[in-house]
Amino acid sequence: MSIKVQRINTYIKSDIKRVLLRPFNPTTKERSAKIIKRILALSEKEATEQLNSIISQFKSRHRDIHSFYLRRYDENRHHIPDQKRLTENRKLLIGAYFSLEYSIEAASLFNPSMIWHPDQTGIPKESKRFILSLRATGEGHISSMEFSCGVINAKNQIILDDQSRLASLPNYQTTSDGYIAKFSPDYPLSERVLFPFLPEEVNGIEDARFVHFSDEMGNKTFYATYTAYDGKKIYSMLLETVDFLQFKIRKLTGPVIENKGLALFPGKINGKYVMLSRQDNENNFIMFSDQLDYWDNKTLIMEPEFPWEFFQIGNCGCPIETESGWLVLAHGVGAMRKYIISAFLLDLNDPTKVIGRLKEPLMMADENEREGYVPNVVYTCGGQIWGQSLVFPYAMSDFAVSFALVNLKELLHELKAYR
Repeated sequence: MSIKVQRINTYIKSDIKRVLLRPFNPTTKERSAKIIKRILALSEKEATEQLNSIISQFKSRHRDIHSFYLRRYDENRHHIPDQKRLTENRKLLIGAYFSLEYSIEAASLFNPSMIWHPDQTGIPKESKRFILSLRATGEGHISSMEFSCGVINAKNQIILDDQSRLASLPNYQTTSDGYIAKFSPDYPLSERVLFPFLPEEVNGIEDARFVHFSDEMGNKTFYATYTAYDGKKIYSMLLETVDFLQFKIRKLTGPVIENKGLALFPGKINGKYVMLSRQDNENNFIMFSDQLDYWDNKTLIMEPEFPWEFFQIGNCGCPIETESGWLVLAHGVGAMRKYIISAFLLDLNDPTKVIGRLKEPLMMADENEREGYVPNVVYTCGGQIWGQSLVFPYAMSDFAVSFALVNLKELLHELKAYR
């Protein structure tokens, strides 16, 4: 029996006009010095005219372009001969020449994770507010993490907040075990962007899986595992926040932190942290640890079984607790690198036991979804239970994001009918 999936006709599409300010560096120190020499040769009037032209073109596209230009000037002032005293306009102009705009969504916008918003005030009755994390990819295939908000109502309608046209970065502080990223509370959530900053992630931040974690004392924290890429090697990272204003970021360690697709359970089981993983690009594993950031053991729990997943399987988000077991959205990859969304069920008390599995894909790209940056793919990084349904956002061939609903009772029945 195939399970009915209700597609909700609400879409989030990439916006090439969303741009960040980034450094622009010549290939050699000699070129930097030549560029600055040319700028210094301008008269003060010419320099001011050039600056005014640049500011008029770009000021409305960024929150504080002056501060960025001055920072870029400071980072390049060592190229100035004899450390000449310059007017602020001249400094700003030098900074502008060593800056560029980067369109964070120019290539794709995909792989969403859904979590309930920590602030539910002012939401209509029988509705609930959510946060999406999204993977945005731009020039050079560099990925960053963005956010979007919306509400799902009693009629299962998705009402998305207006997305900010601005894109702003946090301020970073170094800690003993990682970094703290702090955003201004003046920036709406949809404006906040975590762009690669750490050495491990200079070539991209990929596929965050968010979970609302409860500890033994009932304290709640949002965690997200994500993959960082430095251009040669991948790293598994952990992001922590309570308010989506301040994020603690650190690297996961241990002999079994080896691959993508880590998904943390929403609480300890039998006194242990528990996480799903894919150690070998093919199978599903589970891991237990006394420490949140160190993992040293793994257990194989699932291998590809059906033709639509012969190439590989993996989770599609953090496990969701139900009366029947831990519900896990999953993906499978088959012929022609076709990605499907599936699901499996784990025992509540012993999640090493697979107690349910779908015999048919839950969802695959239809004719309206199969064309895009990466064809023939549907993928999610996590959903939530809403009333009697499972709701999850999903990316369609990496060109847009939409939403789907599945009757929870029907899904659990099919999962348990596996054996």
